[in-house]
Amino acid sequence: MHVLKFGGSSVANATNISRVLDIVAKAARKDRVVLVCSAISGCTDALLDLARTDRDSAERQVLLDSLLARHEDIIRRLFTGEEREKVSARIVELFGKLAAAPEDEMVTFGELFSTTIIAEKLSCEGFRTKWLDSRILVIKDNQTLTYNNISTAIALEPQVQVFVAPGFIASEYNGKHTTLGRGGSDFSAALYAAAVKASRLEIWTDVPGMMTANPKVVPSARTIPKMSWQTALDMASHGAKVLYAPTVAPAMEEGIAIHILNTFEPDNPGTVISGNTSGGPAEWMGVTSVDDTLTSESLICLVSSGHINGETACERTEDCLKKAGIKTLGCSSDGTNIYATVRLAVIKEALAAIHREFFETSQSSTVNIYIAGRGAVGKSLINLIEETSGRIAERTGKILHIAGTADSRSFSITGTSDVSQDYSDVIPDLAGNHAQSFCEAIRASAPRGSIFVDVTNSETISKEYVGLLREGINIVSSNRRALAVPFVEYAAMQAAARENGVFLRYETTVGSALPMLESIAAGANSSDEILSIEAIVSCTLNRILSSYGKTSGSFAQIVRKAQEDGLTEPDPRMDLSGREALRKLLILAREAGVPLEEEDVRITPVVGPDYFGIPLEEFYAKLEDAEPEFKAREDEADSRKCRQRFVATLEKDPSGPHGYKASIEVRLVDESHPAYRITGTENAIIIRSAYHPYPLLIQGPGEGARLAASSVLNDILK
Repeated sequence: MHVLKFGGSSVANATNISRVLDIVAKAARKDRVVLVCSAISGCTDALLDLARTDRDSAERQVLLDSLLARHEDIIRRLFTGEEREKVSARIVELFGKLAAAPEDEMVTFGELFSTTIIAEKLSCEGFRTKWLDSRILVIKDNQTLTYNNISTAIALEPQVQVFVAPGFIASEYNGKHTTLGRGGSDFSAALYAAAVKASRLEIWTDVPGMMTANPKVVPSARTIPKMSWQTALDMASHGAKVLYAPTVAPAMEEGIAIHILNTFEPDNPGTVISGNTSGGPAEWMGVTSVDDTLTSESLICLVSSGHINGETACERTEDCLKKAGIKTLGCSSDGTNIYATVRLAVIKEALAAIHREFFETSQSSTVNIYIAGRGAVGKSLINLIEETSGRIAERTGKILHIAGTADSRSFSITGTSDVSQDYSDVIPDLAGNHAQSFCEAIRASAPRGSIFVDVTNSETISKEYVGLLREGINIVSSNRRALAVPFVEYAAMQAAARENGVFLRYETTVGSALPMLESIAAGANSSDEILSIEAIVSCTLNRILSSYGKTSGSFAQIVRKAQEDGLTEPDPRMDLSGREALRKLLILAREAGVPLEEEDVRITPVVGPDYFGIPLEEFYAKLEDAEPEFKAREDEADSRKCRQRFVATLEKDPSGPHGYKASIEVRLVDESHPAYRITGTENAIIIRSAYHPYPLLIQGPGEGARLAASSVLNDILK
């Protein structure tokens, strides 16, 4: 039997619950399942607030209504018809009991709400499901009786595939409802697992396992693949919030491995906690802390996997803190772990310093680089590295070693080579399985800290990013298609980079060598609210629009000339459609903290829909026939002393998706607008923010392989 526990963030809404159901369904195909769930995110705090209000106050009714509305919204999204009415009635009934419950028992209702909904949904999906009442089965402070209750309840239902049980809640021996403490759902799951002697206990949360430090405090923290029960207990007891400390004992007593997994990255192996250790010398596992607000001090615990030289480790700890300008208030060892006390005001800096000292190896003088794409930018990058490697080594101490390259036909890695099938019928680019093979070879052979450089135009290679990042491979990309993916995929890449202590840099995806993304990120990271972004980021369309009417030739002839010069996509309608500008706007918006999706952007293409879906030569003929229309637009612009520019815009607007509205269109700009003087293949961006009274203008060349390669190299060397 498998026991799966999901925390509050995992069941926070209907979308997340659907993810949970997928994971449970997969587990149920292998074995019977006990599913233990927390209350939906924020519910427990809301119940505590509710208990503190006067019983007949208007505030209490508002809190009740708000909490009920959240659960009703989940029901509305998960169920239809009679099923929806049935589940809704049960939740309304439970809320009636909540309203009448004693104040000290109100906090026990959150898990009843969530598990009632989830159990009904599993039943509707065709699983033989049984809801278990943890208030009856789990007796606080009486483990033997708890185990007997649980094992008997499950033994009586041999036909059930999935048992659903609320975590966190229990009863005292006298029958009074109580809780197992904040984080107690983990403990509930361990009790159920021990009672049924489960073969597997899974704790599903919103992080990818136990980590070497809190990633919110130490971004370079990484997942610990495996550890002993005792090490996990030490980390949980001293501040690692991923696991509730009492959870370890029942699992350890019964020899059950605990798997810490990420609901939002179900394929991530996470952390396995068991009795299996390498048997080798002790290793440093993680650094945690517990704050004492009364004394304004923090106790740091540096956890190891076994016996250590405590005196030496204390000296090393104090020395690294001293170098960071932090004085310890005390440092000691119990023979396994190191304990250091510092002022609460410097805890973040102290954790970062200790993590740096014990878990982050300084970058080797040799940096292995793997380049995907040997087109114009790729070749320029290789040449640039070869030309400047001596100067780079002298200035930075880094020796850049090109350890692997790939194009559409083959890839090679130092010491190995592979010739794939002929891809000569596609754009020189990595395609499908070929890209996957190259990345698999990198994951298998590249040392941690290497850099994967994507200078392709591939739409599929981004699927390899997360796997590379998890292996400790940094990524530098100029491939805007790889970053303009659905936001959930973009967020997964960013999370994988943070969680594994590596970087994902992509400045060149927008504006070539111009620091557009860097400027936006700097403001967003310092809490400067972006009010608007106006971007001229299509070199092709800026060249076409700024040339038309100023040089000889019809609009069709200028488009054809741009195609002949290699400025457009093979089919110039891709540029005229605004597709490239859309990708760049998505990246710009996300860098500003706005999770923009394609469907959130209103696009007005340069030409109408009837220009698409026809042969290219027919398109050009049709474009030529429409010359009077293009000339009329240009004449109108001239008469108003304006110029036509293709502008991608993001503006703060409470009525828009995510509080912003986004558009891409040809606009008339007058002499006062910065884009008025942008010509040729120049790019420009105008950023307006809350902290700065005047807009920031970044303008410069936006096209050229050597220029792009230089920007990629800058990302490599940052």
